[in-house]
Amino acid sequence: MRSLGITGLSVFPISLGTNVFGWTADKETSFAVLDAYVEGGGNFLDTADVYPYWATGESTSETIIGEWLAARRNRDSIVLATKVGMLEGHKGLAPATIRTAVEDSLRRLRTDYIDLYWAHVDDRDTPLVETLSTFDTLIREGKVRYVGASNYDAPRLAEALKTSDEEGLARYVALQQPYNLVERAYEGDLRAVVAAEGLASTPYSGLARGFLTGKYTPGANVDSPRAGAAARYLETEHGPRTLQALTRVAQERGAAPASVALAWLAAQPTITTPLASARNVEQLRPLMEAAALTLSEEELTLLDEASRP
Repeated sequence: MRSLGITGLSVFPISLGTNVFGWTADKETSFAVLDAYVEGGGNFLDTADVYPYWATGESTSETIIGEWLAARRNRDSIVLATKVGMLEGHKGLAPATIRTAVEDSLRRLRTDYIDLYWAHVDDRDTPLVETLSTFDTLIREGKVRYVGASNYDAPRLAEALKTSDEEGLARYVALQQPYNLVERAYEGDLRAVVAAEGLASTPYSGLARGFLTGKYTPGANVDSPRAGAAARYLETEHGPRTLQALTRVAQERGAAPASVALAWLAAQPTITTPLASARNVEQLRPLMEAAALTLSEEELTLLDEASRP
């Protein structure tokens, strides 16, 4: 387990993303993935009210997780994170929007508290002090334990933290942003803010839409709704080079490329637990294996140098 920043929460080294629940994983399969994740020691679930609204027209992921929590009666052993700000009809971070959205999420998740409530995207039309005041109230009411920022750039994240300090409001304790071997923009100003302010980071897209699983090679036909986006990495200068290094380390370790890619990510400064999703139990296995995989300095350096654009 790893400590999630200053929160006191202990979380598994790999967070289970659940945006596929109700989309490419039906309820039965989603339950099987959740069961296998917990049986393997996992405890950190990441969802959002907008998952996967684009496919089902409903907040299906939260609903499935809520049904699973009720069936398994294990809410107290789970660190549960969800998000607000992107669902149709509840977009943005205005106080009234947050208030309505959190009650809807609590109802769907069948719980009376959320461990980590993410601002899913920055809302520049709402003053930061209004958003943070609302989050602060939710924390004092016991409906939310901690809040985090998702998809904020460095200046806005720094401004939000400064506002919290000046106004005596709850601070964001974590950041969620895209980060993986072939997308490394986080390593600049954004990581500097996270490090300086003592935040945790739980990056998403840890496998670059599946590209870093090793199944994307020139001419390969991959059955995935993300295949087109993932295959575009092959067109970059560093994408094929990254795959070559990843494959080498994976073969030497007798591990899956996905396990190696996530282990590299988990070893980076400020990273607490990478986020990854699985649409079936078979896809979950390399994610769980990544939690127990520690790469050597030589392996980390090889991957680092090969993946730099």
